[in-house]
Amino acid sequence: MDTPEEPSIAIRLGDCELTLLGTAHISRASEDKVRELLQGHDYDAVAVELCPSRYQAFMDPDALARMDLFSVIRQGRVYMVVASLALAAYQQRLADRFGIEPGAEQRAAIAVARERQLPMLLVDREIGVTLKRIAGNLSWWRRWRLFSGLLATLLSREEVSEAEIERFKETDVLETNFAAFAADHRELAALLIQERDRYIAARLREELAARRPEKVLVVLGAGHLKGVAERLRGTAETDPQAEITTLNRLPPTRAWSRLIPWLIVALILAGFGYGFYRSPGLGLQVALDWVLINGGLSTLGAALAAAHPLTLITAFLAAPLTSLNPTIGAGLVTGAVELYLRRPRVGDFGRLRQDTASLKGWWRNRVSRLFLVFLFSTLGSAIGTYIAGFRILERLLA
Repeated sequence: MDTPEEPSIAIRLGDCELTLLGTAHISRASEDKVRELLQGHDYDAVAVELCPSRYQAFMDPDALARMDLFSVIRQGRVYMVVASLALAAYQQRLADRFGIEPGAEQRAAIAVARERQLPMLLVDREIGVTLKRIAGNLSWWRRWRLFSGLLATLLSREEVSEAEIERFKETDVLETNFAAFAADHRELAALLIQERDRYIAARLREELAARRPEKVLVVLGAGHLKGVAERLRGTAETDPQAEITTLNRLPPTRAWSRLIPWLIVALILAGFGYGFYRSPGLGLQVALDWVLINGGLSTLGAALAAAHPLTLITAFLAAPLTSLNPTIGAGLVTGAVELYLRRPRVGDFGRLRQDTASLKGWWRNRVSRLFLVFLFSTLGSAIGTYIAGFRILERLLA
């Protein structure tokens, strides 16, 4: 009989018998239960609540050392990498407290499946798609609050609370740390939980149709158990490929959101022109306000990230110019310069996950500090754009 911590549901789909095992991600009992089932039953395949990128992280933990940092900066993937590192830091805090790696039951499933040469079915949606769908359904202000709140929570020195522990037993890292937002916004809860239930069920149907196994063990977080079971029982007529395509579709970028940065640039340039039209002295004052405020705040952000002195000079010179071109951010320039001046060592990559588990470690490690330079200088320039814009308007109306 199943213990309360490891509930299971048996479902028959056509000729295949599925055993959905609900696990706790920080429970050694769940790890033992997975091993017991796989070693004691003749399963044809094992499905796990992992996406390809998370599976790759399990199988190749040294992949971070091969990361092309300039490509990460140039392609705008810094936010995604920082969020992933922060989530990993939270996992490390749990591991330190409980003596077991979060996701140990998934690692056990992978290990036993490889020993027995069983097909491994990855049935969760890519974490990047989930995060992008969340971001696409929030305003830029709520996106920033979500990102900064996630970092603040994950980098906190406070002990993990009992409430957090209980939530983590039933959900996963994403759901645990977004719980406060999901409680207030049903659409966020749908993206984190209900959509993934639908996706996992569709992926299982797709794999069953392709492989036609007779007996499959499905290892899921306990929080997904009921939802996935309901979807499997109630969507027999749904085309799984069409469902997967729908759930992988990224929200379209709103036309007005693309136009706003250019509108701001147009207004700033119009302010420059009007200032010089009224008098050369006023025009110079307006231009000086723009350079000092925008460049100064970007430099302050880079300084808070402990950037190299030459990077600070670069931030001051580049931010007033990049702010007039929405296709290039100040962080792209400061990040590239910092990378050139302080190229990370092999040891920095090797210690990255350990260092980012503490607040000081983010500044100590050259890789994570590079990301901070990018983030803080970008934020400083963005704030400077609005402050300088209002200052210019004030001068022109005086």
